[in-house]
Amino acid sequence: MTEVAAAAPKILTERRGHVLLITFNRPEKYNAFDLEMHHQLAAAYGLLDTDPELRCALVSANGKAFTAGLELTQWTPAFASGKWPDLAEHERDPFGLIPEKRVSKPIIFAMHGICFTVAIELALAADIRVAAEDCRFGQIEVKRGIYAVGGATVRMVQEFGWGNAQKYLLTGDEFNAAEALRIGLVQEVVPVGQQFERGLAIAERVAAQAPLGVYASLKSSRIAIEHGDQVAIERLVRDLAPIMGSDDVKEGVASFVERRPAKFTGR
Repeated sequence: MTEVAAAAPKILTERRGHVLLITFNRPEKYNAFDLEMHHQLAAAYGLLDTDPELRCALVSANGKAFTAGLELTQWTPAFASGKWPDLAEHERDPFGLIPEKRVSKPIIFAMHGICFTVAIELALAADIRVAAEDCRFGQIEVKRGIYAVGGATVRMVQEFGWGNAQKYLLTGDEFNAAEALRIGLVQEVVPVGQQFERGLAIAERVAAQAPLGVYASLKSSRIAIEHGDQVAIERLVRDLAPIMGSDDVKEGVASFVERRPAKFTGR
């Protein structure tokens, strides 16, 4: 009897110190994002969120394209149902649309090649984005009879401004890495082939900081976006108070006094 080889995971994960490397791994299909990839990515985000040794993630992709977008033949029935696919206990929402299922740790994207639809929405749900010069971005749902439902209609407005957001949401037109930098989709543009190393350098820089401070900073920024500036302001010192007794604060003060790099443990 011939053994059937197990299919390679569509989302790969690898630990690099305190950083979780997450890689789209469906290059033969230009990393078209199907339901299986959705759940595998949600599981990778769940690992990041729950493992105390992991402090940050870097998301990149194998092949010529970051992702050509959603595998619409699979997602059409899901969208027709009027709700997102259910997530398991160990999974986290890659789109960051379900508050209780959102990752509480920073995520960095290193993007290249074709970055259509879901690529933009997943990146906007993350925190820092690096683009290779060859990136081709497009929120092209309106060309397929639907509209973007993974967060783009909200986050594009927040990050790009109304006019820039509507220019691409309503036309489905493509834009390049330079335009992505101008409107705020990405924070850096690098030569082709350097996006992973640059993204990793940023991820490792984030992971070297005090974890409790990093997570609290991210949480505070999200509160401002989701609930308003005043709500975030009222919680600033209140949410800092529990952190003040942590080992990391003691280490931060000691490293300052002793003029040495701090070694944080997340406790």
